[in-house]
Amino acid sequence: MSTAGARPTLALTVGEPAGIGPEISIRAAWALRREARCVLLGDAAFLALTASLIDPDIRLSAISTLALRHSGLPHFGADVIPVIDVPLAAHVTPGQLDAANGLSVLATLDLAIEGARAGGRGWFDAIVTAPLQKSTINDAGVAFSGHTEYLAEKTGTPKVVMMLAGSPGAGQPYLRVALATTHLPLKDVPAAITRESLTQVLDILHADLRDKFGIAVPRILVTGLNPHAGENGYLGREEIDVITPTLEDARARGIDARGPYPADTLFQPKYLQDADAVLAMYHDQGLPVLKHATFGRGVNITLGLPLIRTSVDHGTALDLAARGLGQADCGSMEEAIRVALAMARARVRA
Repeated sequence: MSTAGARPTLALTVGEPAGIGPEISIRAAWALRREARCVLLGDAAFLALTASLIDPDIRLSAISTLALRHSGLPHFGADVIPVIDVPLAAHVTPGQLDAANGLSVLATLDLAIEGARAGGRGWFDAIVTAPLQKSTINDAGVAFSGHTEYLAEKTGTPKVVMMLAGSPGAGQPYLRVALATTHLPLKDVPAAITRESLTQVLDILHADLRDKFGIAVPRILVTGLNPHAGENGYLGREEIDVITPTLEDARARGIDARGPYPADTLFQPKYLQDADAVLAMYHDQGLPVLKHATFGRGVNITLGLPLIRTSVDHGTALDLAARGLGQADCGSMEEAIRVALAMARARVRA
């Protein structure tokens, strides 16, 4: 991989062209050009026009996929952002989706995976994804449920874990919140939390905190499923029958997983300062706390993949894009780049 150089190389897929992805990708890549070697994946002509409207001093340099596959990624100085040209099929109108561009959006993700996979091309040390519109890809004729599922399928990964992370502010513990279940109706969550599935999630979380974040002995705090963590079975038995035995088995295998704790009291500095991550049982148990504390600076991280992938904590914001450039905040994209950069460096040291 290319991390041997001074700056790790990150692939930035710019996402839905009618949304804010292209703008925030350009702005963040330019702002952090001294720290990370960001390579944009998207339509070179469209991105060049967008960059010129953002700031005439921003310099992009286009590379065709043919040249990339033949000769590899050229070396540019920090004041030039490379763009791997993945042409769009239709003109872009900000804020207006066009299914004709769905396959082009998906092609940027395919190229990023090709260049970041272990044993693959080795162009990229990590992938950072701007938001895309699932409906555009589905309307283009490809069944697509999201970045995470697509990355898992393309890399042959049987199980992935969703984690969001961010800093609430100076002097506050850095928050990492992973999920035992993700996008499920609440009524289906209890049945989905089994000893087998929870063991898999804990194994992935522990391994990636160690191998991709460089934390030698990760400390994981685990929530209960029910109010008051079940209150000794009076409010549910999942803690007694599933979660506690799974945590005991994990500790016997050397994983420092503590709990289950009541979720309504766990997210306090006095507890979080001793934790490297919190594992919540379901989406709306853990993420509202993190998003309230970090929104605009939060990062979505996919654990369990054979590559590093981070993303922003927001969507395409078509309404903002329709209002013109300068409306979007690129803070989450900058944090996604910084986290990917730190993970790439930690992975090399491991």
